Amino acid sequence: MGIFTKLSTVIKSNINDLISRAENPEKMLNQIIIDMRDQLAKAKREVAAAIADERKLKAQLETEVKQARDWQHRAMLAVKEGRDDLAKQALLRQQEHTERAQALQQTWESQAGETEKLKGSLRQLNDKIEEAKRKRNLLVAKQKRAQAQRRIHETMSGLSDTSAFEAFNRMADKIEEQERQSLAHAEVTADLGGDTLETEFMKLESGTGTADVEDQLLALKADMGLIAPPEPAEKPKRLEAGEDSVEAEKSDPGVQDAEVEEVSEVEAKKIPEAQLLSEFDKLEEKQAEG
Repeated sequence: MGIFTKLSTVIKSNINDLISRAENPEKMLNQIIIDMRDQLAKAKREVAAAIADERKLKAQLETEVKQARDWQHRAMLAVKEGRDDLAKQALLRQQEHTERAQALQQTWESQAGETEKLKGSLRQLNDKIEEAKRKRNLLVAKQKRAQAQRRIHETMSGLSDTSAFEAFNRMADKIEEQERQSLAHAEVTADLGGDTLETEFMKLESGTGTADVEDQLLALKADMGLIAPPEPAEKPKRLEAGEDSVEAEKSDPGVQDAEVEEVSEVEAKKIPEAQLLSEFDKLEEKQAEG
């Protein structure tokens, strides 16, 4: 058992030294397992030597027993032949081998008992090393998880600083401001470049104009009960003889110029959208107060 006491002391010393200067836990655990296996190999050699000694003692014991048995047969042979002198010498030799066999028997039994104990201790040491290997995998997994948690904690601690979020919000505001400016620029461009001659003719061709607005206003007032509904217009009588005069009127440039001037005058009186919205806000406030 002194062998394993010595090995235990060496293992503890190596482990304590590794732990005291541990930098990489996984690497240190692997090194500890390697040291344990090295010590196990030494223990196996020591136990093997003990087993060899035990078997040597057993062989010597068997030899002495066989010698004692052989000298006993020789003594019996000498007695049969009437050679008592030879029989006495054989009995003396047989007694010597018997005494040595008895001494070797005690030594062998003691050695055999110690050898069995050493075998048991060796098996226990091997089992402990295997258990340590299994625990090493668990400890390495725990250590990696702890490192991951620490990195996550450090990341979260860094994110707790509001400077990054403030910078993100400022950038978002800047992008939204650029978008608003772009839409405003497009609106101004549409307002300035939209009232072209082509647009006016498109309005005339589509039938939209001040007449439609006037009609819509009258219809709205009628729906609200402010005025009487307009009577349906009578169909104009067909003037057979006056067709030429109508055609002449249509072809008269003076009449067309009067109509264009009327449309231009209404368009000139068109209120800007911002001012129009402001007027409607005032009306809504007045209605709310009333």
